[in-house]
Amino acid sequence: MTAFEPLADLADLPEGALLAVRSSAGEAICLANVKGRVSALVDCCTHAEFPLSDGVIHADGTVECVWHGARFDCATGAVCKGPAVDGVVAYDVRVEGGKILVGPRRPIGAEAAR
Repeated sequence: MTAFEPLADLADLPEGALLAVRSSAGEAICLANVKGRVSALVDCCTHAEFPLSDGVIHADGTVECVWHGARFDCATGAVCKGPAVDGVVAYDVRVEGGKILVGPRRPIGAEAAR
């Protein structure tokens, strides 16, 4: 994606929740609400290709893949716990008018611009 597009309503993503969505290009994306901050990652664990949206958010801001326990930083996609060794791609996110807009991909481990 090169432009921001609305993929969900903020009301559909309560704090501490994950939500699977698809971009207009068909990309599987996992939305996460960590303490009121919405982030977006490619919805695929890099260890064994299980959907991260089936996982669990932890208080430290990581998402855990329920299949083998790999954990990734929700904001950056960086690996925080193996068995994964590669991070997941994160997207830029905006919340406007109650809509979650997902934009371009960021390099793995890069923080979103503020």
